[in-house]
Amino acid sequence: MKKLFDDIKKDIKFKSAGPGKKLTEDSRGAPERGQRSSGGKQPHRDAPSEGSQRAGAAALARVEQHQRPKVHTSQDAIRNQVKRELEAEAAALAEKDKAATAQGTAAATKECLSVSGVYFTCPLTGATLTKSQREVHIKEAILMRFKEDDVEASVMMIHTFNKDKEKVKAAVDIISKYVENICKNPSEEKYRKLKLSNKVFQDKVRCVEGSREFLQALGFTSTMLPVDGQEEEEEFLVLPEQSSDALELMKERRDRLQRGEPVRAQLDRQAQAFRASENATHFELPPEFYNLSAEEIKREQQQRSDLVEKNSMLRTKAMRERDEQRERRKYNYTLLRIRLPDGHLLQGTFYAWDRVPVLFSFVRDSLVDGWQPFELIAPGGQKLQESEEMALAECNLVPAALLSFAWDAAVQADIAAAGGQSSALLKPQLLETIRNLS
Repeated sequence: MKKLFDDIKKDIKFKSAGPGKKLTEDSRGAPERGQRSSGGKQPHRDAPSEGSQRAGAAALARVEQHQRPKVHTSQDAIRNQVKRELEAEAAALAEKDKAATAQGTAAATKECLSVSGVYFTCPLTGATLTKSQREVHIKEAILMRFKEDDVEASVMMIHTFNKDKEKVKAAVDIISKYVENICKNPSEEKYRKLKLSNKVFQDKVRCVEGSREFLQALGFTSTMLPVDGQEEEEEFLVLPEQSSDALELMKERRDRLQRGEPVRAQLDRQAQAFRASENATHFELPPEFYNLSAEEIKREQQQRSDLVEKNSMLRTKAMRERDEQRERRKYNYTLLRIRLPDGHLLQGTFYAWDRVPVLFSFVRDSLVDGWQPFELIAPGGQKLQESEEMALAECNLVPAALLSFAWDAAVQADIAAAGGQSSALLKPQLLETIRNLS
């Protein structure tokens, strides 16, 4: 581009210098080529006027200004593109660092928790599920059961997929009536034909998910049949005439429908053994344990100091009981630890409304000699009775608590007679996973 500007300048200079001149010559001192030595007079050439010179300079300036933007525009575009790319890279790195920090914080928080979360076990597949996974997983497991037993799968559908128990009961009663009428009148065709547009069928049976699948499992098939007084055919579920053995089988399947229960994911106790620790009474629970939002939990923690002042006030027993019941309803689950005589800790997750016998059963299942009588002492020295049908929340064991284990007096006497030594209390599978309490 510089060469272009130089060429333009030379061209203007050449045109203003006149013929017979080199562009490198000084026009003021050197004689013109072809000038006579005798000093003959040459035609007079006037120098460019000041106005011409200004016009030429202006033209040159316009040329330079016309060419310059192309160069600068291109460079600016490149610089801007590079700048945008660098800014994008910086933003991506910042976002990556932020995500890594958040992930690290979440992982660190998870590690500090006494239990990573609340988990459930699917009774059909044995899979361990989170709270958000359990419903979808169970539905999929039930639908997969149709390949093995369509009657069982349809019974599960009716009792599991429909939340309104009254509607389920009404549908089960009507289907049971269909079966009863067929079995009592096996040759009557009218009892083996179900009109889908029938009001009772529409209002009581068809609206219940799984009901049609159960009828099909009984042997009903969809058929289009003419209806008196109508030009168009309607859909019916029709059952072929049944043999006596088939009728008995229908009764057995009806009974299965009546006995059906919803398929529910079972709470996974997440049984864990820990070595003796000074942190046994320290609990950090995930949000699933609370029947409150995160903001409500924070607000409750801020109001803990008010409870101390409130408890010091003179209140009636009824007032205290109402406050305690209100407090217990805040929790869905509870995390319990049992300190064993050998110093080990046994930990498990429970529903807040689980009964005391459920806790005793969990402890028995975790011990080598769980068949022997023992006691569980709650915080404050309260002895729990295995026969007591009280909820854990009613025993003030929510949202977490440390209990003490003690053998029955007769068992303790036997241990003392043996020199005070007892073998390992926990089952080997728990001792294999024993770890330190963080």
